[in-house]
Formats: sequence, C-alpha cells, structure tokens
Amino acid sequence: MSEAPLLVSLHLPKTAGTSFAEALRRAYGEGCRIEYVDQPMQRARWRRRWDALARAVVARRGLASVSCVHGHFLPTKYRLAVGARPVRYVTWLRDPVERLASHYHYWRRDYAGDDPTQPLRNRMLDEDWTFERFALGAEMRDLYHEYLWGFDPARFDFIGITERYEQDLARFAQTFGSGGAFVANVRVNPDRCEERYPIEAALRARIEAHHARDAALYRWAVERR
Repeated sequence: MSEAPLLVSLHLPKTAGTSFAEALRRAYGEGCRIEYVDQPMQRARWRRRWDALARAVVARRGLASVSCVHGHFLPTKYRLAVGARPVRYVTWLRDPVERLASHYHYWRRDYAGDDPTQPLRNRMLDEDWTFERFALGAEMRDLYHEYLWGFDPARFDFIGITERYEQDLARFAQTFGSGGAFVANVRVNPDRCEERYPIEAALRARIEAHHARDAALYRWAVERR
C-alpha cells in the first residue's frame, strides 16, 4: 500500500491561518502537527534560509505518524524533509497591502516587546515605527516571496484567498475531502480577514510598487482560483 500524502500547510502571517489551523486540527486530530517555532521573518534573510535547510533534518523526525503540518516555516524545509513521500502543499494569500496593515497593527497590539525570539518585532516597537516605515522598509518587503525561497508557487495544490475565506474553505474541503481526512462542514471565523485600516491612496500605490512581486503573486493566485 502506498504511503498517504502529507499535507503541508504554509501559514503566511495574517492570512487567516490561525482559523485554518483550527479546521485542520478538527479534521486530522493527533495527526496534525502545528509548528510555529521557526519565526522566519524575525531573522535576517541568510539566517532564515540557512535555518530552513538545517531544520529539514529535524523536521523529518516523526513524520511517519503525521498526516498534516501547519505553521510559519519556509516550505523548502518540508520539500527536503519529506523524502520520497507524496506531499500536497496548501496556503492562503491576502491582498498584500491589507495583509501588511493587519500585520503592523497586530505586532503593536497587546505585546510588551520583551520576547527574545521576536527581535524584529521588538525593534519595531522600540524604534516606534510608523506603518509607512514598516510597509516600505526592507525588512518585510515581498514577504510572500521571502517565505517561498526555493519553492515554486505553482507547486501548491491549493491556494486560498483570505478575502473569500468561507467559499475557499468549502473549495478546499471538496478538493481534499475524498480521502475522508477533512471534515467538509468545518466552519470557523477567519482571523480578522475583514479588518481594514484606512490607507491613503498615494501611500497604497507606493506600497504596491514596493511589494510588486507579492502583488503580482496575489493577482496570479486570484486568477488561478
């Protein structure tokens, strides 16, 4: 009998991934591994890429008993970790400007700025960055592409659009429900995906230009849907 495919779910920050994690937990039970230790964007580019390669060995441990992995990590880590096992990749994307605004306000909300595992977030608070500084700086530029280093977006078997969360969750259930692993009637509230912050038109245009690769990826995913 062939080995069951592993579902690798990439949670890009502020794309309703917390809600999707709950859906996966309900569907896969103890076979779902939730993984938020990597914190890729808290590290310099060279470090997060090195970590993805180095941690592939550790990620391989125990995978035989796992049906689903979900969290913040570079998917290249699991591309290397799974070996010959069949794998299906899924993720969610959100309009990059709206995602950045949500990310910025989330980082500023209810946090003391003293967690050593979040150096970039701590720096942002210590230096009191404005949203413009956050969105137009080098640190968060093209976050989607930074996560997708070494991984072709066309490899995803499913890309949901956060703004259409309910419809796309149903689409996910239809696509992946044939094996009985996903409960089609799972419904949870997306994490603030309806949340919108006022952004001046000129600033929005500058942000879209600064994150042009992510904007293009988002448009491609919407069209692909």
